[in-house]
Amino acid sequence: MSMSAACIEPASADNSDKAAAYRYHLLRAATERFQSNLVALDDDQRAAARAQADQTFELEELVLGSREAADVVIAESTVEQSFADVAGRFDDAGELNADLARNGLDAAALKLALRRELTFDAVMQRIGSRHAEVTETDARLFYQLHGERFQTPERRTARHILITVNDDYAENTRDAALARATELVAELGENSDNIVQRFARLARRHSECPTATEDGKLGDISPGQLYPEVDAALFALAEDSISAPVESEMGFHILLCEHIEPARTLPFAQVKDRIRQALEKRRRREAQRAWVGDLRERHSVTA
Repeated sequence: MSMSAACIEPASADNSDKAAAYRYHLLRAATERFQSNLVALDDDQRAAARAQADQTFELEELVLGSREAADVVIAESTVEQSFADVAGRFDDAGELNADLARNGLDAAALKLALRRELTFDAVMQRIGSRHAEVTETDARLFYQLHGERFQTPERRTARHILITVNDDYAENTRDAALARATELVAELGENSDNIVQRFARLARRHSECPTATEDGKLGDISPGQLYPEVDAALFALAEDSISAPVESEMGFHILLCEHIEPARTLPFAQVKDRIRQALEKRRRREAQRAWVGDLRERHSVTA
């Protein structure tokens, strides 16, 4: 990923270190929002990248100036690894250094910006870890209040026979295809014994779908996976029953509903860990937002 872009200084930058850090934010914004470097952006995109960089740089400055950041130590090896990750996007060190120079940066300035970023992340992780513990009661209450999130839809194991419609062939005109499909339904309906085996045999012989090689198997189907007409017909069938010919844009389908797995709600024990993780993530974000809000308020009072 190239970092090529015009050098743009923050209006509030009062030293070269902050200027370099801001340029890093600006380049990162251009990459994240537009997957491009700044020189390729139009005026509106450049303004959007600047607006994002203003926000992220201001937040980083606020956090790095906090009491909580004072005792955070980032190991030199961690900075070097982060720098190596960036360098790995370039073919060699010469290309990296040239790209940095075009942006008024060098390796030292990039490492400084990366150290700031790592420190910011470490502080926010520390603040997030202060959230209230998620208890089993919390998780169970969420499960009870949002039961619909833990429902699995009805699924049906199905097979089909497809007779396609193609007016270029006499045997596949719409009327001929419908007649052939109707004959197959009648043949299948003559005897309900061994319906799956007989359906599979006819699918291999007559279906014009690639699934014919697998005895017409469609597999386990959830609502909404098939053409609307076919979907509606399948989910109206009883188990081990066959549909009348169903027309779709592909042609005429004969459906066999082989098995029905009813919709069900997953038990709490099965989703408990997932709920706990989601609640912990939410509480981490809430703790971070509250802390940043308090930090902004204290900063505005002392400014």
